[in-house]
Amino acid sequence: MQRRSFVKTSLLATAATAVSPKLGSAAEKLKGGREFYELRAYTLKTEQQQKLVEGYFKDAFIPALNRLGFKAIGVFAELKPAGQTKIYALIPYNSWDDFINVQDKLAADAAYLEAGAAYLNAPATDPAYERIESSLLKAFAHMPKMQAPAQKPRIFELRRYEHASESAGQKKLEMFNDAGEVDIFKRLGFDPVFFGETVIGDLRPNLTYMVTFDDMAAHDSHWKAFGSDPEWKKISAIPDYADAKLVSRITPTFLVPCDCSQI
Repeated sequence: MQRRSFVKTSLLATAATAVSPKLGSAAEKLKGGREFYELRAYTLKTEQQQKLVEGYFKDAFIPALNRLGFKAIGVFAELKPAGQTKIYALIPYNSWDDFINVQDKLAADAAYLEAGAAYLNAPATDPAYERIESSLLKAFAHMPKMQAPAQKPRIFELRRYEHASESAGQKKLEMFNDAGEVDIFKRLGFDPVFFGETVIGDLRPNLTYMVTFDDMAAHDSHWKAFGSDPEWKKISAIPDYADAKLVSRITPTFLVPCDCSQI
């Protein structure tokens, strides 16, 4: 029995050690640390559900998070949806602790519960949404904080890079952080909002980032400039950084901010 307990304890300790570098220590704060991002996608069937979800963010969730000190909550609809749009939400947290404690704090916020009642208490016969997909991302070392763009008419591109293996994902992170790919995005005027490694969520291993443009014409011209940039050509020519080795699939999603969005 003692040996069995020892083995069980050892396995749990090993698992905790493996996970902790990904999540960061519980004490990791914004000062000297990196933000975490919750990325939600709401599947909806009707315009009424869309109104209810957007109203929840506008009247309940965003004000409550602002009261807790969290700023720049993003809420987006698809630019050209195939049917009823999904609603995407981008929620920044200063630390891992903030993320895991936020639900308890919301549950104790009477103003939030009252303002969000229609959404929070929607019956199964008339749900507020069909399902929520949610991922937790950790900001890149080279861009540890979200940078909200100027609030003006614009489109957002959310891009997810899936990898065939964890080692390929780590190599792609190295390419963004150490080799200078993030700097190219900034220099060419992509106005990146965030870069994040998915630590919890579907389709792992992957990384996700968001860039912005005035319109689709600007999107096309920026990506054309990126592809012909001398520094990008130099980086992408390194054999270890070849996309064929590191990236299994790229999924772009084009979004526009909802009226309640703070981004």
